[in-house]
Amino acid sequence: MKQLFIHSSHDVTQSALLENGNLVEFSLEKATGKSLIGNIYKGKVVNVLPGMQAAFVDIGLSKNAFLYVDDALHPHLDKQPKDKPSIAELLTPGDELLVQVMKEPLGGKGARVTTHFSLPGRWLVYMPGADYVGISKKIDQETERLRLKSLAEDIRLEGEGLIMRTNAEGESRVSLEEDLDGLRAIWNQVIASSGSTAAPAELHKDSGLVHRLIRDVITPDTDELIIDDDACLRDAMEYVRQAAPALQNRIRPYQDQQPMFEKFGVKEQIDKAFQARIWLRSGGYLVWDQTEALTVIDVNTGKYTGTASLEETVFLTNLEAAEEIARLLRVRDVGGIIIVDFIDMETEEHRHQVVQLLESTMKRDRTKCQVVGWTRLGLLEITRKKARENAMKYFYETCAACKGSGKIFVR
Repeated sequence: MKQLFIHSSHDVTQSALLENGNLVEFSLEKATGKSLIGNIYKGKVVNVLPGMQAAFVDIGLSKNAFLYVDDALHPHLDKQPKDKPSIAELLTPGDELLVQVMKEPLGGKGARVTTHFSLPGRWLVYMPGADYVGISKKIDQETERLRLKSLAEDIRLEGEGLIMRTNAEGESRVSLEEDLDGLRAIWNQVIASSGSTAAPAELHKDSGLVHRLIRDVITPDTDELIIDDDACLRDAMEYVRQAAPALQNRIRPYQDQQPMFEKFGVKEQIDKAFQARIWLRSGGYLVWDQTEALTVIDVNTGKYTGTASLEETVFLTNLEAAEEIARLLRVRDVGGIIIVDFIDMETEEHRHQVVQLLESTMKRDRTKCQVVGWTRLGLLEITRKKARENAMKYFYETCAACKGSGKIFVR
């Protein structure tokens, strides 16, 4: 059972994705702080730093955006020079160029931008200058991968790049071409606008949260999309009629007096997911400590005493923890480096099985993540792409007494 809930009020829109009643994804967007990821700007280079191999670009925001040299080179690796040039050879202060936001401003840093443009559609991602075809790794059947690759090569123009999304599996050539035509039209409009617009200026804004959820999350195996706001419901219905008409019957309004997130247990799950100590069903627990760039998770047996041997107790606790950690990384939308201190296991096979379970569970994550492996100290290192502030900042503010340390100084 896969359900997507969208709760909308005058100042905030929240979404929750449940699989068999368990919360696996949560998103929140304020009306005054909509996501910048995917937006395209005409910017002006204000500073070039060869020592950092980066440039700062004014795109009209409060802080200048950061453009790294790799994001200024050709998006196709085969077409990049063998020896990476200095950023000063590519850009000079005063240059105007088109850039796309790939990472939102975080903390005191400005947005990170790229010249590797990508426009996501329902079935595919259009990359106007990439000149290659990619297929989603989540499409397993080799015959389907070959079919989609052949179709992509047929419908793209020279120099264009396409990535066939997971949703494209089984789709017809007509559907894929319609999706591509719409994205190509958006790009052509961006190019046309850039010629008559002075920098800095916004040329394209990515879809809002509701459209992005329907585009990226709703799949044929989604059973329900439940919305508690009339305006949001009309917007969703209109978009689905255009993008995925076969899914119209999956959308329904929520009309009960009890708040939707309370009735379906979403609020309770959100509250538990963002605590510093998270209890596991067996009685074990996780201690979660998060900084700007690093998240540390400690696994403990807690109340779980097991029934056989100590090694078996530890192993079962770690297995349960691995599955829960993979889920919570999605719910909290954690990015950066994640270090997990599992309980020490004597058996190498047990360590391998814990990693295997973690990797298989993380395959459901739409955000790119990787299990790097065990460190020399026996800690498990994971990385997960960080593109925006995680949802925790919307629920908590720094304590005025302890300044975020969690401890109060006693004189």
